[in-house]
Amino acid sequence: MTSADETVVRVGVFGLLGSGNLGNDGSLEAVLGYLRAEHPEAVVDALCGGPEAVAARYGIPGTRLHWYRGEYRTASRAGAIAAKGLGKLVDVFRTAAWVRRHDVVIVPGMGVLEATLPLRPWGFPYSLFLLCASGRLLRTRVALVSVGATAIGNRPTRALVRWSARLATYRSYRDTQSREAMRAMGVNTTRDEVYPDLAFALPTPLASTPSGPPGPVCVGVMDFHGGNDDRARAGEIHRRYLDGTIRFVRALVEEDRPVRLLTGDDCDAPVVAAILDAVDSPLVTAAEPSSLADLMKEMAAADTVVATRYHNLICALKTSTPTLALSYAPKSDALMAQMGLGAYCHPARAVDADRLLEQFRELEQRSAELRRTLAERNQDAARQLEGQFSDLTATLFPAADHTHAHALRETP
Repeated sequence: MTSADETVVRVGVFGLLGSGNLGNDGSLEAVLGYLRAEHPEAVVDALCGGPEAVAARYGIPGTRLHWYRGEYRTASRAGAIAAKGLGKLVDVFRTAAWVRRHDVVIVPGMGVLEATLPLRPWGFPYSLFLLCASGRLLRTRVALVSVGATAIGNRPTRALVRWSARLATYRSYRDTQSREAMRAMGVNTTRDEVYPDLAFALPTPLASTPSGPPGPVCVGVMDFHGGNDDRARAGEIHRRYLDGTIRFVRALVEEDRPVRLLTGDDCDAPVVAAILDAVDSPLVTAAEPSSLADLMKEMAAADTVVATRYHNLICALKTSTPTLALSYAPKSDALMAQMGLGAYCHPARAVDADRLLEQFRELEQRSAELRRTLAERNQDAARQLEGQFSDLTATLFPAADHTHAHALRETP
């Protein structure tokens, strides 16, 4: 092996990346920015949901996460069930072979230890367990970086998530309640740190300063059907969410406010279509964002944002735009509290358009004050993420960290 070969670090990134979820891809983008700035010697590739999309957008090779291409389709016929079962077995060896080729594997952010949305244990939780178990067996360092976590009731899912966390080399969380959830599930979190979500490390567009008459409102929607424990009421929850959101948008239009509908995942498109159909007005338009950067540009131009998806909220808060959360999980409440807007949360499971309008008007009355608060909190988040990346370097790239520190000491 040559000396040049010895300096190469083989880094894998893992997750439901390139699958249409902008938040997941934003977390990947933040980690790639860190690697390219601090570890340009690293050779990076991905084991992910959408390898073609990841390769096209980020310029890194990708391998499909699942051997069976119909993994996320419901299997009802015997052939499909058998193929799915075979895929689970094949993925044991595929995952181990991929992990073996790397020195480090990073799981960039995302709610990989959560069950806040409908989730089957033999889907992503199983894939994450295979990754972490392979890392431990093959001595490849696996890092769960600024991830989200929740206490999980379903026993198989809880067991897979708990063991995934235990087997990882490094863990950090995007909020305190995530760390507490893992501690409550039996994971020793003594050395685990809490840092902001990785999306706070992304570049921020310049926000406009509202002037003159009331301006546009961004409404971020979600194909929301409740959480993992709400399957029996999923249809009812979705109808209440959609009906309340439509009433809210219609009320804004009646006040001559332009409304811009935003999504965060490909699956949200039917909700946008339903709102456009129900509120037939030229004041209501829909964006087609393909990245968190696109979302931030839309939100930076708005007076106010009302949003459901977690990373829609982050994009709005990051641009220092006054934001109201249609909260579907404790992580949304925690994020809003961290950013100084804890009073502006509304339950997505029971959208009350009248109460939502009251909160919206109160938020707008405090717009200038809240913009200043958000600017300060964003500066704090950026500083904390510098610590996250320094911590990651010290843990996963000790040789590189030592070389960097030595170079600094030698600099006159």
